[in-house]
Amino acid sequence: MNIKTLKQFLALAETLNFGRASDECHISISALSRNIRHLEDELGVALFNRDNRTVVLTKEGQTFLKYARDTSRQWNLIRHELTDNSDQLSGEISLYGSVTASYSFLYELLRRFRIAYPAIEIKLRTGDPEHAIAHILDGKEDITIAARPANLPRGLAFKPIAISPLLFIAPLEQQVPNVPTHTPITTQEWATIPMILSESGVSRTRVDEWFRQHDIAPRIYAQVTGNEAIVSMVSLGFGIGVVPKIVLDNSPLVDRIKVLDVKPELEPYDIGLFTLKKSLKNPLVDAFWNLMKEGA
Repeated sequence: MNIKTLKQFLALAETLNFGRASDECHISISALSRNIRHLEDELGVALFNRDNRTVVLTKEGQTFLKYARDTSRQWNLIRHELTDNSDQLSGEISLYGSVTASYSFLYELLRRFRIAYPAIEIKLRTGDPEHAIAHILDGKEDITIAARPANLPRGLAFKPIAISPLLFIAPLEQQVPNVPTHTPITTQEWATIPMILSESGVSRTRVDEWFRQHDIAPRIYAQVTGNEAIVSMVSLGFGIGVVPKIVLDNSPLVDRIKVLDVKPELEPYDIGLFTLKKSLKNPLVDAFWNLMKEGA
């Protein structure tokens, strides 16, 4: 077993696709398949179940994945410590955030980071921000950007970037009779309106609590993944939604949306960076983390 094989395993475990993993590792599919087989033979267990259509981690593969991530992280640390005799940091860090976060925050952060540390490679992945903390805890990413939950998991570090109000939004023009463009007043009126909400996460937790406090049983029309999808469905007149202002500000559909003046207001989003506290011992992660302090 060597570090290259571990990195190939990690690429396949994260993509679950031999084609994409082989491209990421710059080797052929047959070479990747052969190396994974050798690794499985060395361990004495199957790490993946695969057929002509799917690749899935086995239970043993999921256990080995945690080891592989930790080992890869430690390898990067010790290699930097032993071989770097200059003042310039080099290596690779991974970041994860939503498309909106990339537009609003990461662009400027990455621009400054690239100027300050040109030898550090940045691997950026975008996706649902509700998965950001899980990606950190699972070791998939070094740093993520998302909204701070009410209770921060143990071992997680958080650095605030900005505050974004959480807004009730409606279509600019009424397209369906029971989807108003004005702010609902009575409990009965709220209960008849189709709501388009996030499946889970900070936004869903806060809007559910808001409805409970007002003794309203909301009519849930759709539960979606991603705030951008909520804006899209609301603009088409399917219902009223709840999204952070930062999402609306960056949406191409902002001119088709009306913000409702709902009182009391929802608790705003506290947006920031997340990483494991132990990851701050990594000089590359620490450099990105402290760049926020310098730019504050």
